[in-house]
Amino acid sequence: MSLADLIEVLTLRNYNTQLVVFSTTLLGVASGVVGSFLLLRKRSLMGDVLAHSTLPGIALAFLAMVALGMSGKSLGGLLIGATLSGLVGVAVMAGIRRTTRLTDDAAMGLVLSIFFGLGIALLSMIQTMPGASAAGLDSLIYGKTASMVKSDFYILSITTGAAILISALLFKEFTVLCFDEKFAASQGWPVGVLDAALLILVTLVTVAGLQAVGLILVIAFLITPAAAARFWTQRAGAMAVLSGVLGGASGWLGSTVSALVPDLPAGALIVLTTTVIFLLSLFLAPQRGVFSRQHRQRQLRRKVDRQHLLRAAYEILEADSRVAATEAEKPWDGMVTNHPIARTALLAKRSWTAKMVDRILRKETRSGHLTSDSAAQSVQLSEEGFGEAARITRNHRLWEAYLVRYADIAPSHVDRDADMVEHVLDANLVRELERASQEDEAWVAVPASLHTIPTPESSQS
Repeated sequence: MSLADLIEVLTLRNYNTQLVVFSTTLLGVASGVVGSFLLLRKRSLMGDVLAHSTLPGIALAFLAMVALGMSGKSLGGLLIGATLSGLVGVAVMAGIRRTTRLTDDAAMGLVLSIFFGLGIALLSMIQTMPGASAAGLDSLIYGKTASMVKSDFYILSITTGAAILISALLFKEFTVLCFDEKFAASQGWPVGVLDAALLILVTLVTVAGLQAVGLILVIAFLITPAAAARFWTQRAGAMAVLSGVLGGASGWLGSTVSALVPDLPAGALIVLTTTVIFLLSLFLAPQRGVFSRQHRQRQLRRKVDRQHLLRAAYEILEADSRVAATEAEKPWDGMVTNHPIARTALLAKRSWTAKMVDRILRKETRSGHLTSDSAAQSVQLSEEGFGEAARITRNHRLWEAYLVRYADIAPSHVDRDADMVEHVLDANLVRELERASQEDEAWVAVPASLHTIPTPESSQS
């Protein structure tokens, strides 16, 4: 491939390249927009069922046109047959779901296999008919963008344009249908009509994509851009737009690479390009990507370890202060004094290994929350660390008190339940816990631990 060839393809100087690139880009945009609703509706496999259900219609349309003395390979007639057959397949699947106890996946599997098998059988029969040849029909199974002509482009443009326009006009209705079908029905919206309209759009896009990517690969073009867009946003409108952009980019890149390397089929390259975009989204999306989720999980684990260590240190200091007051025969006034803590005391406080404690201590030493004396095997909270430890312990006990009073959790089990939530308490929730605590008792800087208050049973014994 020379530089001149590259420039010729990128600038779309070749007429056939223009048709292919424009067609696949339009198809990608329409597939992405419609596929986003299909994904949110949790009916991704519906497109696969519909695509495979089109094959008998293609074969029957071919036979009908040949019987009428027409050219059996007229794309318009074949697409009409494919559309009708696909709608019949969806209707059969809906009938199976409503009249039997079979699940959705079983109904989809039945319709997909039966219709596709019927289509293959009809194509085999066409091959044996005198005067009829099914040569070229297999391009609708695997896709053959290089054979597209101007009339095919017009048909695809009208079909995809109509799908995009209807999706835009019914965006609000489709969004409500996808997220809360019962709410839409309670508001008097025609849920059945909207569901049928969505399936018709899926049918239009599926049939339009038969020649570009084929009925086997069209489901990937319909779902993969939407799945990739889902990683980047949580808003339905942004997802539909981004899915259309990613689908259009996939069609443009795949067909461009196919034009540069003629031996590679455009349909397969389009699907592979979409897959690459999906994988990049899967790993690199800032909020829902794998790398970002792992980073947040690591940060949360570090935060949990730090808070557990500081709370354990504060509770050890609190217990030592209580013991000191008892030995001096003075009532404990709740004041906690800061002093060195033995490393073994921290190990005994929680189910930590020595390696885990050393790792956490190193991090907290670097953050300035404590100082460590390796010779004496002890640590001491800094002024900042002591204040942070008191705050963490206070929040933990406020949450414990709330669970005991309002969630009917026994004090002997509340520590475990508080441990699961306390690390995500924000300032607003802490204020709410304080307000709930003030309604029942006088406010204190750090509430007493529920595990040191004697229960009525232990007092009687």
